[in-house]
Amino acid sequence: MIRIRRGLYAQALASAALAFAIAPRADGEPPALPTNARPVLNEHWDDGKIDPARWYVLRKKWGAGNHGVVRENVFVAEDRVDGRERSVLVCRAHGDRYDGPIVGVDGEKTRVGGVLVSKEFFASGRFEIVAKIGSISATPGGPDEPARPVGAVPAMWTYAYRYVEASEGHDKTQFDPKRPLYNPHMPAYGSAANEYWSELDFPEFGKGGDLTTGLYNTFLQNRHDPRTFDVSSAIDAEYHTFVTDWRTRLQPLPGVRDDQVVEHAGYWWVADKQVPFEDYLGNPLKRLGPDRYAVYCGGRATHWIDGKKVGENDRFVPSMAAQLNLGIWLPEWAGPAPWNESSVSFASIRVWQFDDEGDVRGILTDDIASADD
Repeated sequence: MIRIRRGLYAQALASAALAFAIAPRADGEPPALPTNARPVLNEHWDDGKIDPARWYVLRKKWGAGNHGVVRENVFVAEDRVDGRERSVLVCRAHGDRYDGPIVGVDGEKTRVGGVLVSKEFFASGRFEIVAKIGSISATPGGPDEPARPVGAVPAMWTYAYRYVEASEGHDKTQFDPKRPLYNPHMPAYGSAANEYWSELDFPEFGKGGDLTTGLYNTFLQNRHDPRTFDVSSAIDAEYHTFVTDWRTRLQPLPGVRDDQVVEHAGYWWVADKQVPFEDYLGNPLKRLGPDRYAVYCGGRATHWIDGKKVGENDRFVPSMAAQLNLGIWLPEWAGPAPWNESSVSFASIRVWQFDDEGDVRGILTDDIASADD
């Protein structure tokens, strides 16, 4: 039964991939927007302010070897974009030699960045970001190569998270009828808890001090697919256009019965260990009819810089809506940052939603918690 079922699953997977694919233009540019694409964000910072109805600024620490990101390092300033002065968002980084007045979340001055997060949660769609890394002109105490702030990680990504615990005293090896989202196949930290995680990186720059190789990671619950692509064309302290198309789909899941699932928050969740976890990876299901279900799942994330395709992700692509993050931070894995200050600047952000049938909304809904929350 398992062999037959997985064979059908593989056939359906191939059919679904063909169904939602949009042929790229011959020159490798992003395809035309789908006719039903909805413009939902067009941010240019023209009024010189960060709109709190659209964005919030993090004060948070994560990872080792850094002192977090703070609100003082995110602001709007003037810069030259396409030959004219414009307002841009600046996310500033303080390197290993910083000794100014701003401190991180733990009171330390060095290795502190800045990150801005959208209030809205986005699912399948196009994300177009015009950004530059570093600066053309050298500044006192700045990086030796001002366009390459080695030791920092300028980044743009979508992210959402939810921590789900089983009922008190529940056997962590079993599904929990009181908590439909608890899944024993994806324990967090060995406990009776799960992490629901949706993330696309497009990209993170700077692992090990190399800003020419971008990290295009996907995170889906407890699965992670790290990929790297050449982004050297964007490391010149000029503004470049980064585009990512995120697609989702409904994937038929043959063999699932009504008595193997439970309804919660508008979706159906597997509640039987006999349904292979690899077939749904913790994602919810849609009921198509009696004993007929499909799983909401990610399809593909495709990436371009200045109209040229740089790569794509097709493994562990999430389907749950997430918030857009923009900024710079200094994790240990970026290496030494032998300079005082640098930055990443964002001239414009545009987002269209595709409303693919695999989108999952309303499950991951919490803002990222700041250190002073």
